[in-house]
Amino acid sequence: MERLWAEPEEGSMSPFARDRARIVQARAFRRLAGKTQVFTSRDSDHFRSRLTHTIEVVQIAREVARALRLNEELVEALALVHDIGHPPFGHAGERALDSCLQQYGRRFDHNLHALRIVEHFEDWYAAHRGLNLTLGVREGIIKHSREYTATEYPELSAYLLDERPPLEAQLIDIADEIAYLTADLDDGVDSGLLDVDHICAHVSIMGRAYERVAAQHGAVEQKFLFHEALQMMQRELTSDLIATTAHNVHAHGLTGVQGVRDCPVRLAYFSGEYEQQRREEKDYLHRVLYTCPTLEAEHRKAENVVTTLFHFYMRYPERMPAGYLEESATEGLPRTVADYIAGMTDHYILQQFWMVSKALR
Repeated sequence: MERLWAEPEEGSMSPFARDRARIVQARAFRRLAGKTQVFTSRDSDHFRSRLTHTIEVVQIAREVARALRLNEELVEALALVHDIGHPPFGHAGERALDSCLQQYGRRFDHNLHALRIVEHFEDWYAAHRGLNLTLGVREGIIKHSREYTATEYPELSAYLLDERPPLEAQLIDIADEIAYLTADLDDGVDSGLLDVDHICAHVSIMGRAYERVAAQHGAVEQKFLFHEALQMMQRELTSDLIATTAHNVHAHGLTGVQGVRDCPVRLAYFSGEYEQQRREEKDYLHRVLYTCPTLEAEHRKAENVVTTLFHFYMRYPERMPAGYLEESATEGLPRTVADYIAGMTDHYILQQFWMVSKALR
């Protein structure tokens, strides 16, 4: 439960519940409502934003945690904060920022940026900067989806890099996958870029679910059958994650958190059958949706916006808010510019882009 700054744990809230409250009250968390998941809100109010996606991850993660008798409050805090470091325009924005920073020997990693947000940028307390979250949540922010080595990232040495994260953190990455595998098919069909029959013919888990739903409900409009099948697919994936993780813990003879930390492999993942189906669907989404001409054109626009603004602020750093100029003295200008852009919503970055475009004419 260690925090960077000691503080009394008063009242009825547990430390992780206190972390959860601080996360949902953070400005960076609220800004997720204005950040792209796959489709921008300019096209429809019904598409997932980064915030609504996060809420869906919370729902799945808590179900898994409850079934495995894990700490649900820690899981909820980790699910709420897992995407807080994403820049505008989703992965296209992240790729563009990373490419810009590489020119200066730096990289952009949304997990590490999330850690910077909760430790530094959320600045609302009299005694310290950041949200002063517990070590368990801060560790989970950086380790839920990948491994970092102390050799490559010595600045992260306090986060037990030689140990596996607890199951509460491990399951977040898989809950994230279950959420977007379901949601991206839904939004893809809603956008008109995906066709239900084509999905069922090429994604076996959805084809099987759709057949079962159609057999149960008969001559019902396709959109209702599709939605039911999506829910069935999500339940299948969630149930398999629960069963496989429980089996792995038992097979390794683990009885406590330290056993999980010392385990040579991660324990939260799908069975072989469902992993194959996950890969099939993910490959389908990449091939048919994420790289389709419509979204690729959006990605190119996003990358142009981010890249143009990055180079503008590198040339005219005084055009950033004063606080960022102060940060650049210690963090370096490239990192500070990336931090500023990463915090923007889609709407705000487009406003800045048009202002900058006029200034450059």
